[in-house]
Amino acid sequence: MTILDKTLTLNNGVEIPQVALGTWQVSIADAVNSTAFAIKNGYRHIDGARGYNNSKGIRAGIAASKAKREDIFITTKIPGEAKTYTDTMTAFYRELEELGTDYIDLVLVHCPTPWHLFSREATRPNFYEENLQVWRALSELYEKGLVRAIGVSNFNVADIQNLLDNTSIKPVVNQILFHIGYTQDEIVNFCQENDIIVEAYSSLGTGRLLGNPDIQAIADKYSKTIPQICYRYPIQKGHIILPKSVHEEYILANADLDFEISAEDMTTLDQLSI
Repeated sequence: MTILDKTLTLNNGVEIPQVALGTWQVSIADAVNSTAFAIKNGYRHIDGARGYNNSKGIRAGIAASKAKREDIFITTKIPGEAKTYTDTMTAFYRELEELGTDYIDLVLVHCPTPWHLFSREATRPNFYEENLQVWRALSELYEKGLVRAIGVSNFNVADIQNLLDNTSIKPVVNQILFHIGYTQDEIVNFCQENDIIVEAYSSLGTGRLLGNPDIQAIADKYSKTIPQICYRYPIQKGHIILPKSVHEEYILANADLDFEISAEDMTTLDQLSI
């Protein structure tokens, strides 16, 4: 059993693999090859989005892998620009068609605002009423069995509290920017207090961590690479990770995470300011 076999239990009882193949900024052709290769080598979770424009490639990659649909966990996301019930339904059914499946395992609201208005600052505009419309659509899809679980992405505390106060279905995950040196403690603590699993994206800090000497020193202690330390760190925090690559050697290396960072070294990583 490896890390690729490990699952976490969502607050609705659904099991989700803790490691997913990320597909952001991946072309359709590369999505075919990387998805097929990853599944053939043990990955069971593919993280996509309507906005990535590569769902047809994911579909073809799953088909090429010969895996059974029920053995693969597919995540997709409703675009941030879709802030009405109708737009949400339209986006979902297009994804369902392009993915070529009868159901999707996890659907997220990709952003609490339209993307051009998104900011992590508290002063950004809120779309509380609009997000309730989006959530109503996703809740109906969930109740119909077209979706096994629903969640959010890039939501802050107030965005999630709006859903908790006004709807009956709690988000199962919040997919957020999280990496060594940027751990968003307030939202992470809030999610954990409310049984919402954190999915950590951009574990490499969009590449900024790759030359960090402090992380390199810890990587050397374990005979691992900086990326492997960066991916193992959120795993040990109990989060889901979404390593992305279109290169076979990196797809394999990103899942070579069956080691333990010591408590002392985790504390060192916690204290890094990057």
